[in-house]
Amino acid sequence: MSNAPLMPKATAVWLVDNTALTFDQVADFTKMHPLEVRAIADGDAAQGIKGMDPISNGQLTREEIERGERDQNYRLKLQESKVVLPSAAKKKGPRYTPVSRRHERPSAILWLVRNHPELKDAQIMRLVGTTKTTIASVRDRTHWNASTLTPMDPVTLGLCSQIELDFEVQRAAKEKPTTTVYGGATLLPASETTRKDELDDQPIERHDDLNVDAVFAKLKTIGGKKPDDEEE
Repeated sequence: MSNAPLMPKATAVWLVDNTALTFDQVADFTKMHPLEVRAIADGDAAQGIKGMDPISNGQLTREEIERGERDQNYRLKLQESKVVLPSAAKKKGPRYTPVSRRHERPSAILWLVRNHPELKDAQIMRLVGTTKTTIASVRDRTHWNASTLTPMDPVTLGLCSQIELDFEVQRAAKEKPTTTVYGGATLLPASETTRKDELDDQPIERHDDLNVDAVFAKLKTIGGKKPDDEEE
C-alpha cells in the first residue's frame, strides 16, 4: 500500500508485541525500515511509546493478521476508512506571503506595473498578496523605499507561479479594448476603380474632314505673301 496507517510507530509497537508477523511484514505495513522494526523488538527504539491497536481503529482486521501469520510472504493490506472526511474549503482572502518574502513585494509590484500595465490592482493583489495602498504608493513613487526599489519578477521571487501570472495577464488582455493600428496603404475597392466617369457619357467631337486648300492659304498668309503676288 502506498499510504501508511495512522501513527505508524505506535502501530508497529503493537504488532511486534501482539502478533507473530515478521519484521518485514510489519515494516511494509507501517512504511518503516525493517531494521527500525527490529530495534523496536529489541527495545532499542520507540521506548515509552504506547502501542496502538490497528484493529480497534479499523485499519486492520483479525483475519488479515492471521493470514499474514500463516504466510510470511503475504503483505498486509490497509483497510479503507469508512469515515469520509469533508474536503477543506479554500478560504478566500489575500495570498499569504512568508515573512522572509514580504520585503520583496514592492519590487514585485514595480515589476508588474512596468511590464504589465494592463493588470488591475485587484489582480496584482491576488498575485503578490498586497494592498491597494501599497500598489498606489509604488505606482506614484511615494513609497518610503521608492528610491532603492528594483523591479523583480514575482515568479523569480516565489510570490506566485508562472501559470498564475500568465492567467492574470491573459485575463487582463481580454478585458482591455483593442485599439485600431494603422497598417499602411491598401488598394482601392473595386467600386472605386470601376466607377464610370461622367465624361465617358459625353460625345467626342471628331474632325475627320480637313480642307487642304484652306490650310495652305492660311500658311501663305502667315508667311507674309498674298496669293495675288504669287500668280504674277
